[in-house]
Order: sequence, then structure tokens, then C-alpha cells
Amino acid sequence: MADHFQLRLADSRMLAPSVRHLAFERVDGQPLAFTPGQFLQIHFHYDDGTPTKRSYSVGTVGDGASPVQRVEIAVSYVDGGAATKLLGELPIGGVVDASGPYGRFCLQAADAHPRYLLIATGTGVTPYRAMLPQLEQLLAKGGREVVLLYGARNETELLYGEEFEAFAQAHPGFTFHGCLSRQPRAVPRPGDRSGHVQGVLAELAPHADRDIAYLCGNPDMVDAAFAALKEYGLPVAQIRREKYVSSR
Repeated sequence: MADHFQLRLADSRMLAPSVRHLAFERVDGQPLAFTPGQFLQIHFHYDDGTPTKRSYSVGTVGDGASPVQRVEIAVSYVDGGAATKLLGELPIGGVVDASGPYGRFCLQAADAHPRYLLIATGTGVTPYRAMLPQLEQLLAKGGREVVLLYGARNETELLYGEEFEAFAQAHPGFTFHGCLSRQPRAVPRPGDRSGHVQGVLAELAPHADRDIAYLCGNPDMVDAAFAALKEYGLPVAQIRREKYVSSR
């Protein structure tokens, strides 16, 4: 059963023009035990008193196994959104109600595929940030490759992009492609690709004998990438999905 607790805001910064990074600590002082890929729910009330909640993937980079003191999430701006107002205006030290962790969008120890295709748009990249320590351990065993395709309209929307690029430089088995659909970087980087992530899949030539895919982000992207991967012959069991829907 999921735990219910309160979170106190410890830090807040803008990641992109419309995305905020928030770091919380539990009010009770306890660490959060979670598996990278899982999410929390923030509970609050609309102005009329109706209870509601929003889900956010935990983006904290820990060691991939131990509980963490900092609970980090990324929150997209939604025009007129109740959660946007709550979390965007929350002062340092402010408290919110939460529960979790939930979800099974996690790396499976039983997987033995040579290549992992991690595909994301928007804040859907957050769980992959939390997975970095696990991916480091996976790559250290040898015989594995990880490719992250991250779709954004322009370089300002590549959340945690510098972290992923630094990880790629430090780990030869990890490749990061920023897929920019609207505007290329002023100074392009070798890993950059133009267009949508599902269009870049052709370059990777997915194959059922080699690949397992994780899809996280905008539902339209998830559906399009899912269809493309099936056309390449990947069975449904080798395509894991998590859709992010922005709610008001």
C-alpha cells in the first residue's frame, strides 16, 4: 500500500521557459524509498473544495537502490492549471500533501536485451534521469547499449540535457540524441537530430532480437512511436509505455 506523507519545498528553479524543477524533503524527516521510474501524487483541492491530485515522476538521481532524502520532480506550466498555480507559487518551506510511490515503468532486472531504447518528450524524460545510476551499473557489466531519444521543439526545452550529455561523455555505451522538431541549436552538437523522435527510429533500425523500448511523454508521441516500433517487429512485451497528460 502506498504511503501518505507531507513534502516541504527545499528548492525551486526553472528548467525551461515553461517547466519548473522542484526539490522537496519529507516533513517527517524520513527518506523516500522508490524505484526509478515510479511517480508520486500531489493531493490538493480546487477552489470550490473538490479534492484532486496530480502525478509526477520522481527525478532524483540517487544510487538506484537506496531511499533518498530529496524528492525531485519537474512540473510543466498549464495555462489556468490548478497544480501550476499551487506548485508555481509555493514558497520555499511550503508544504504539500503527497502519496506514493506508484507505477511499474521501471527497468527490469530480468531484461537481457543488448540495447535499450529510451524515448521521451517533455517532462517524460524525468524518470530516465532517475534511472542514470541503474544504467551506469547496467553498462558496467558490458555487452549492453543504451540510446536516449529526447524530443523537444528547441534546445531550451531539453530538460536536464546537459546532464544526459555529460553522462554520455562519461559512458561510451550511452548515446543521447536531442531531437529538435522546430528549431536547431545555434551551435549544433553531434548527437542532435532534426524532427520528431519516432522519425529518428529509422536511423537506429530497431530489431526484436536486440531491443527493448521505453516510451514516456506526450500521448501522441507514445502512440506514434509504439506503432513505429511494432512495424519494426518489436513485440508488445518489449515496448513499455507511460503517457503524460497535462491536466488543468
